Order: sequence, then C-alpha cells, then structure tokens
Amino acid sequence: MNAPAFGHPFLILETGQPVASMRRHGTFPHWIRVAAGLARDEAVVANVERGDSLPPSEGFAGVIVTGSGAMVTDRHAWSERSAQWLRDAAHAGVPLFGICYGHQLIAHALGGEVGYNPTGREMGTIDLELHSHAQVDPLFTGLPAQFPAQATHLQSVLRTPDGATVLARSPQDGCHAFRWREHVWGVQFHPEFSSTHMRGYVHARVDALAKEGRCAKQVSRAVTAAPHARRILRRFVRHARTVRR
Repeated sequence: MNAPAFGHPFLILETGQPVASMRRHGTFPHWIRVAAGLARDEAVVANVERGDSLPPSEGFAGVIVTGSGAMVTDRHAWSERSAQWLRDAAHAGVPLFGICYGHQLIAHALGGEVGYNPTGREMGTIDLELHSHAQVDPLFTGLPAQFPAQATHLQSVLRTPDGATVLARSPQDGCHAFRWREHVWGVQFHPEFSSTHMRGYVHARVDALAKEGRCAKQVSRAVTAAPHARRILRRFVRHARTVRR
C-alpha cells in the first residue's frame, strides 16, 4: 500500500452496526471518521463482523475499533480472530483505540476480563471522572477532572490487562478508559456520538429501559453535548500520526 500525502491512513475495524433506527445517519466508521476529523481517504474500513480480512497492521498510522451490539463474551469467531490480530498489533507497537465493544475487545485480547456490568445497563450522558494520573496521559492531559460523555452498554471491562492504567470511571463503571503501555487505549464511552446519536439510542431502547424501571424520556432529556469526549478521539489521531511518522 502506498502511503498518501498525509502519511499512513487509519484502519477502522467495524465490529457492528448502529441500531436500525439510526442507520440513516450512516455507519459507525462514518461517525468515527467525522468525529475524528479524518477525510474519507484517510481511513480504511475492514468490516470484520461480516468477514472482511484483516490487512497487515504496519501499513497504518493507527487502528480504531468500533462499538457493536455483540457481546465480547459470546466469543464469535470473527471477534476472536480480531482479538488475536489486535494482540499482535499491540505488541508490535501499533497505536490502538477501542470504543465500547472495541474497548472491551482490546482488554480481552491483552488478557483482561470482560463481563456483564453488575450494576446493569449504563445509558445516556454520563459523568466521567478522571483519575489524577490521567493528567499525564497524552489523550487526557489538560481535560477537566469531570466532564460528560455518551454511553450505552451492558458489558464492561471487569479487570484490565496486566500493565494497563485505568484513566477514568463513572458512577456505574470503574474502568471507563484505560491505557496499555504507551500506545493502546480503550474507552467505554462513545466519543463519536453527538447528542442526536445518543438520543436516538435512548429512543431505540425505550422498552428495555422500561423493563429496568427507567424512563427513557428522562434519560433523553438529560442528554447533553460532550465535546471533551470527542477531543480524546481527535487527540488519538494526532498522537498516532506523531509516533508513526
């Protein structure tokens, strides 16, 4: 692969599709590319859920792994194959950034534990709290100690991989972000979600929330913009380009 003028492109591993009602807004890779500030020709997509082959990792500035409606604990063949690829890429020094399912998949790939969050579903605009050592992390430095982020998930990283540093938590999830060594990150929240995306997901889960004793209208009304969360994704792109020149 010939590197374009801006350097190596980013690889986006597509591990799932948005809920049906939100697909008119595009795919997860599209949402991520826009939020990350990447032009169309600055990203290559491999839809691993549908069986796309995984290219050699050395041709990319970095790798971003999307969210999914699947569960890491189901150990789907495509997911386990992707985990092995991510493990090899991480050990080869490739910058990685996992979002939601991607966060969990990277943790699983590197020896962490993923499972259902004992507190149940986390959904809506949540209060993210950074640990003090996040202030020396390349992606989190200078951000407020607390800020809003969008989240929707049932499973979480219950135990981080050896060598990982937990960077952020929420009232429902003790590991909302981690860094492994100096070039791999996972975030449970969705930095690519706008408030429109988040409200769309809440609307799609009206029945599930009702069964859990929660009011979707109240969750939706509490949704706010989350610009600091988006900054983290853009910082990953800048950081990866710096280290992979």
